[in-house]
Amino acid sequence: MQAGSPRSFRKILVANRGEIAVRVIRTCREMGIPTVAVYSDVDRAALHVRLADEAYSIGPAPADQSYLRGEAILEVAERSGAEALHPGYGFLSENAGFARACRDAGLAFIGPAPEAMALLGDKLEAKRAVARRGVPLVPGTDEPVEDEAQLRKDAARIGYPLLIKAAAGGGGKGIHAVERPEDLEAALRLAQGEAQAAFGDRRVFLERLLHHPRHVEVQLLADQHGNYVHLGERECSVQRRHQKLIEESPSPVVTADLRQRMGEAAILAAREAGYTNAGTVEFLLDEAGQFYFLEVNTRLQVEHPVTEWVTGRDLVRDQIRIAAGEELGFGQADVTWRGAAIECRITAEDPDLNFLPFTGRVQELVEPSGPGVRFDHMLYPGAEVTRYYDSLLGKLVVWAGDRAAVLRRMERALGELHVIGLKTTIPFHAWAMSHPAFRAGELHTSFIDENWQPGAGSADLSDVAAIAAAVLEFHRGARPSRNGTQEDPPSRWKLAARARIHSS
Repeated sequence: MQAGSPRSFRKILVANRGEIAVRVIRTCREMGIPTVAVYSDVDRAALHVRLADEAYSIGPAPADQSYLRGEAILEVAERSGAEALHPGYGFLSENAGFARACRDAGLAFIGPAPEAMALLGDKLEAKRAVARRGVPLVPGTDEPVEDEAQLRKDAARIGYPLLIKAAAGGGGKGIHAVERPEDLEAALRLAQGEAQAAFGDRRVFLERLLHHPRHVEVQLLADQHGNYVHLGERECSVQRRHQKLIEESPSPVVTADLRQRMGEAAILAAREAGYTNAGTVEFLLDEAGQFYFLEVNTRLQVEHPVTEWVTGRDLVRDQIRIAAGEELGFGQADVTWRGAAIECRITAEDPDLNFLPFTGRVQELVEPSGPGVRFDHMLYPGAEVTRYYDSLLGKLVVWAGDRAAVLRRMERALGELHVIGLKTTIPFHAWAMSHPAFRAGELHTSFIDENWQPGAGSADLSDVAAIAAAVLEFHRGARPSRNGTQEDPPSRWKLAARARIHSS
């Protein structure tokens, strides 16, 4: 492989599905690199399968029988002649054992080394590592808690309210808030059981629960030659069940000085772990403006497009170049930020039913477009959304010159986006964009809990949805009549009436 070559690998296997697999395949296509897709039985007709140069079945629908079967994926890599593997996010993307198996098989893993992944994937080990570099930590325990007497002593020292967190956790799992001492033991047993079920590791630790913190993360790139840069921050405070729904860059409250200090802390953490490739260091920012280390995500993040918009970089291309042994080719002084970007995660969930996941078939898709609009997704008319995988359908990401303009653009884009046949979070996002606190940038991790009310966003989009359905049917044009002649299309008023009937 030659440094600087636009075709560093002859073939890349994408070990994922959905919109992230589509995203990776598209960058590979631009780089002239053929791609290999893998799919489960229910994903046989999925968009990522259609776009890849080759595709191989790896098992039945359940993830543990397909996308989590590392041995099956490595077998496909060998059969197809792939030289590298991109794990996307989720599934095996942060599995150090799988990354090590790729290396042992002579397959380049497009991500960090397994040793760095293992160290940072354990939250307690990660906390100890970054503490050696002086990165601020939320007050808590640096050892797992088991004994109830020690638990009560540690809790009294930290103070209430506090969190019990899984040491091997991720994705918001294994986290329980404790408001009162009398709830401590029950919460401990619950957290340990959930941690064991989700991660096969029952270790938990305690951490102070900050009041109304912001969740702010810093994007990193690091090559194999000792070069590190940060690409600024993303505000990820709008969450439900510890999972993000809206992200933006820059944060409404991060100053240039704070950005520099957080970026330097993130690089210190990455250097301590010997980290390479793309990664994200997550922080909590309290009401006084003090930041605290939270964790490191050792993979590409769902919200990476907002950073791409404001920096002009293709992070997947950077990942591939770094994995091929190339140098970054730019330094911190070369990183500039332009304008503002917001991402709305469009999921198949019903916001009016506590974001209950929704399954079904996409009947029609109307995509937004225009200046500064990007919609990364896995949708097409007829696509099936099943119960087997995460409910993420796609990410609507927009850019504009400043935050006020990007809010207006996102409102416009949400009004154009229609996924007919499924309940989605589009109404929630439309509500959020118009909420006074959101528009003012007054965000924190309890924003949804304190502000969202079921039905708050539905009325705003009911007329738009009806009109969109009517326009779709109108643009299908005249249909053959029973006697074989063409009928004139019905009036728009009739179509709008039909759409209201269908949506009621």
